[in-house]
Amino acid sequence: MRKSIKYISLAAMLILIATVGCEKKYSFGSIVTPTGLAITTAIQGAGSASPNGDGSGNVTITATANGAIAYKIYFGSGDSAVSSAGTFVHKYTLLDTNQYTIVVNAIGKGGVMSTAIKQIKVYYLFPIPAATDSALTNGSSKVWMVAHDTAGSFGVGPNTTFTPDYYSAAPNQEPGCSYAGTITFTHVGLNNISMNVDNLGSTFMISAAAPFYGQSGPDNCYPLSTVGAKTVTFGVDQFLGSNASNSTGLQITIPGNGIINYGTGANVYEILYLSPTVISLRNIGIDGNAWYQILRAK
Repeated sequence: MRKSIKYISLAAMLILIATVGCEKKYSFGSIVTPTGLAITTAIQGAGSASPNGDGSGNVTITATANGAIAYKIYFGSGDSAVSSAGTFVHKYTLLDTNQYTIVVNAIGKGGVMSTAIKQIKVYYLFPIPAATDSALTNGSSKVWMVAHDTAGSFGVGPNTTFTPDYYSAAPNQEPGCSYAGTITFTHVGLNNISMNVDNLGSTFMISAAAPFYGQSGPDNCYPLSTVGAKTVTFGVDQFLGSNASNSTGLQITIPGNGIINYGTGANVYEILYLSPTVISLRNIGIDGNAWYQILRAK
């Protein structure tokens, strides 16, 4: 019995030695960490007069490093990309001038990485559709006024719908200052429209927004200066629930007091409908409601 156990043990040992002798040896090669990682950026149209670009938002980003076989970039706008060459072209589309933090990982053999960070400021100006420019300005200047004899030219509703469900004014129902004055849109140049409001010295304000304009009291007409042309900024509609069935997909921002016709404490307007003769606007007031107005070409 002992002899059998001895032979079995010897056989097992020989099998183990044979197995070890036949094992393949694998090599992962050298592991190289990239060094000297550098990031350079070229903002389209950047110069002494426009250090943050020409408004296109286009930026070419180049990453270089010794020993890198690929690069992964985080643009700082929520987007990322991978390239073996290290050159990326990205379009930043957040309106106005904004600062972004670019992070680049240089990837070496074996998957090891080195990281570099660079901050840039980029100016983006939404390209105004030609049809929108033409409808608003007729290629030069066009004067608009409140469609006071149209039902719904003044209205309010919940911010979850796109109709004035709470109140829709009948023709000529509101105070005179709600209808007085004019709004002039002017084509200044390519991708540049200005607006000038002549409110004849008085503007209707909702009570919740009166303090925003330095006033206090109920819904009423208040003195307010609207003198001076303001550059209108266009952008993609950011209002929740907007779609092709209820909106043009465009929004406009009015600097300063933000007044187009009456005051709601907000300066961003959604263009629900636009033709050469009619504009329908919606904005979310300081009270959280959706406010509506309809303008017509004078």
